[in-house]
Amino acid sequence: MSLHQVTSESGDLQEKDFKSVGHHETIPHISKTGIDPDAHVKDVANAELYAAIQESNIPRWSRRSIHLYFAVFVSFCCACANGYDGSLMTAVLAMPHFQNTFHSGTTGPKVSVIFSLYTVGAMVGAPFAAVLSDKFGRRRAMLGGSFVIITGMIIAATAKHVAQFVVARFVLGFGIAIMTVAAPAYSIEIAPPHWRGRCTGFYNCGWFGGSIPAAAVTYGCNNINSNLSWQLPLIFQAFACLIVIVGVWFIPESPRYLIANGREDEAFQFLVAYHGGGDPNSKLVALEIEEMRENIKIDGTDKVWWDYRPLFTTHNGRWRMAQVIMIGVFGQFSGNGLGYFNTVIYNNLGIHSVPQQLGYNLLNSVVSAIGALTATSLTDRMPRRPVLVFGTLACAITLGINSGLSAKLDSQGENVSKSVAQGALAAYFLFNIVNSFTYTPLQGVLPCEALDTNIRAKGLAAYGFIVNAV
Repeated sequence: MSLHQVTSESGDLQEKDFKSVGHHETIPHISKTGIDPDAHVKDVANAELYAAIQESNIPRWSRRSIHLYFAVFVSFCCACANGYDGSLMTAVLAMPHFQNTFHSGTTGPKVSVIFSLYTVGAMVGAPFAAVLSDKFGRRRAMLGGSFVIITGMIIAATAKHVAQFVVARFVLGFGIAIMTVAAPAYSIEIAPPHWRGRCTGFYNCGWFGGSIPAAAVTYGCNNINSNLSWQLPLIFQAFACLIVIVGVWFIPESPRYLIANGREDEAFQFLVAYHGGGDPNSKLVALEIEEMRENIKIDGTDKVWWDYRPLFTTHNGRWRMAQVIMIGVFGQFSGNGLGYFNTVIYNNLGIHSVPQQLGYNLLNSVVSAIGALTATSLTDRMPRRPVLVFGTLACAITLGINSGLSAKLDSQGENVSKSVAQGALAAYFLFNIVNSFTYTPLQGVLPCEALDTNIRAKGLAAYGFIVNAV
């Protein structure tokens, strides 16, 4: 792959999704008197796209841009529904009235089934999610997933036995799979090329948009002296879904989906309005239309619901899926699964009061969100690989410190050293901050960037299956 030099006055190429130009190119900055001698050297992957982005005029606070932000917010709410569950169940398990009803304990076989059936439901739902997203559109898939989650919420909130609660967990996971396949694809496909990293990273930060309210709701509901203490948090799980159900009727469909289904005029109108600043002659719009035409076939594999072969039978598909699989495996083996047992971890660190455990659960969600949002604001400028390498190393170090201090606490029995407990707690919080900074945005961005447009929905479905299996 050849590498040429590019001169420009400012800015870097942010778009990773265009494949139409396979080599690095140059575009000199030309001033009125010729090439600007003060311009500095830039390396870019696609000079034509770089020039189009520099010429594009997308007002950040125009009516169209605000509408686009709202569309991204609707997809963000899909991630909120998933994140809500992460803080919800770890807190609900610690509630006395939940234990009086289900007698599940906070660890052990019953808890394992309650947690794992959520992921099993997500695995089973992933292939259906790809079908819905490709056949009926991203908006309808998000809408359908919302209704499935609300159904699961009703089953869970009215449960009196573990078996019914487990069925509810399966239904919730199924609905989450539908939403979390459609939503990230929608987010990246509606965003202008130079906004895509931030838009998709912001989508994945929806995990904290759900986990923080869940931690706050469970903290407050713990004071209710009845089954409502655990039922109300479960009912509020439907809140983000209600926003999606209402919001999808006021947002445009993905231009990629429109072109794939023979509605090119509608796609062109979308791109002109939201990416071209209202200019039908925008170079950026022309390049995007050209890229989608090249990569989308009217009779492509996204029209055949069962055909996942392009993900693995071609060299291009295998290379793209290898990146998707790696970020999925690394993201799950980074230690973030511990979040389901936060209250148990706090108890092991000497924090035995349930209100204190729930308070720390809320604080952990807040500081983790700060790390994730900081990374999201930098996503379009941060190099992917160095962040993953050094971020993962930092995760290993902080988690290792926590593990060592926790082992020390375990050897002390009932005579827990306060300083050791505080050190273990601080290391655990640092781990969550680093993990959120490293993986939260990139787990949403990298799979979408790696997957070609005509295999994106199925690739994300396979990614969801792999993540939940891990």
